Amino acid sequence: MAENKTVWHKVCNVEELEMDDVTGITVAGKIYAVYYLSSGYYATSGLCTHEQAKLFDGYVDGEIIECPKHNARFNIITGKAVKRPACIDLETYPAKVEEGKIWIGLVQDSE
Repeated sequence: MAENKTVWHKVCNVEELEMDDVTGITVAGKIYAVYYLSSGYYATSGLCTHEQAKLFDGYVDGEIIECPKHNARFNIITGKAVKRPACIDLETYPAKVEEGKIWIGLVQDSE
């Protein structure tokens, strides 16, 4: 029987991501966005749920990421869509710092 297991993927070194900024990472063909806010590090799916624009090209304002294409907005911490045209929330993922590196945790099936 397969179990779900969190696998941690290195995003970047902490000095590569400034406060109130976002970067992107692709794992197994899927794009993720990783953020550094005053309250910590966060990760969401990396594409806007409205038109699939890359959120790491967007603008971080406090706990909000604004899509660069049509200005849809999402809460970074919860993934909630807070401004149209997006109405579907983002998926969120755990993020952590270890030994000066930022990591994102993705659940994968293991056998």
